[in-house]
Amino acid sequence: MTRKKKTRSLADKVTIKTGRRKDYKKWRHDNPDQVTSSRRFVAKKQQQRKLQAVRKLARQQSGQDIAIHPDKNTDNPPGDRS
Repeated sequence: MTRKKKTRSLADKVTIKTGRRKDYKKWRHDNPDQVTSSRRFVAKKQQQRKLQAVRKLARQQSGQDIAIHPDKNTDNPPGDRS
């Protein structure tokens, strides 16, 4: 007796008329309100975004400050084009 292979694929879990992947893709396209991400996936992505924001903030604070628009009275006056 053969066992059914375990899978994480949603396409295999949904039973529609034919059960074919192409038909499942069409069903998903036609019914976007019924297709949602799993709670586990959503929680994982939220955690990743939080961690990414913390890292970005740390990078911004540890970096050096640069003058994006330095004072106009410095080396190059506005009329000088050399």
